[in-house]
Amino acid sequence: MTDVNTGLAFAAGIASFISPCCLPLYPSYLSYITGVSVTDLKSSEKSGSVRWRTMTHTFFFLLGFSVVFYTLGYGTNRFADFFSEYESLIRQLSAILIILMGLFLIGLFQPQALMKDRKLHLRLKKPSYIGAFIFGIGFSAGWSPCMGPVLTAILALAASSPGTWFQMTTAYALGFAIPFFVLAFFVGSTRWVLKYSDKLMKLGGAVMILMGILLFTDRMTEITIWLNMITPDWMKI
Repeated sequence: MTDVNTGLAFAAGIASFISPCCLPLYPSYLSYITGVSVTDLKSSEKSGSVRWRTMTHTFFFLLGFSVVFYTLGYGTNRFADFFSEYESLIRQLSAILIILMGLFLIGLFQPQALMKDRKLHLRLKKPSYIGAFIFGIGFSAGWSPCMGPVLTAILALAASSPGTWFQMTTAYALGFAIPFFVLAFFVGSTRWVLKYSDKLMKLGGAVMILMGILLFTDRMTEITIWLNMITPDWMKI
């Protein structure tokens, strides 16, 4: 199940990036951490210095972004270890939380407390690597109606499987970081993704509900069995 959970965490990271709460603001984030105007970032003929600044500042932003998630993942694992004698209860509570976050993403219920963005608002006097790193921390140490439920579900899944926090946190961070980093080359080519981001988030919510039900009933291994059945023989080890 570890491989399945890790794959889900990676997909969740991608979903967080392409969510309506993040992708539309992507050019603004890049402009803020690099000091390069949105117009210059979207230019099809970026200079070498602009590309270098974009990629290096993005890298440090993503480092800061990841620090918070590793901290949360480690804390979740320590909590699960401390209460290991209640493993079954933690699994069921985690499943309920995942289902609730899935229902939230598909729009079945939307409490106002979860509909508001809560971020650490940091002002950079001058773009720098340290500033990009700190902004990454501020960006991830908050809540958004799209990213928050997804990350909550991943942490809950990690809590139900103590010892998997590092793999799952790494997978989630990479799922967010890879498209963030790659699209720094193609800032002006993200509009087509926006058309589908809302539908993809709802699809992700439905998957979370299914995962929560399977986790609550302790039948997560059925996913592994199903994946093994549909995997071609030449791909099996």
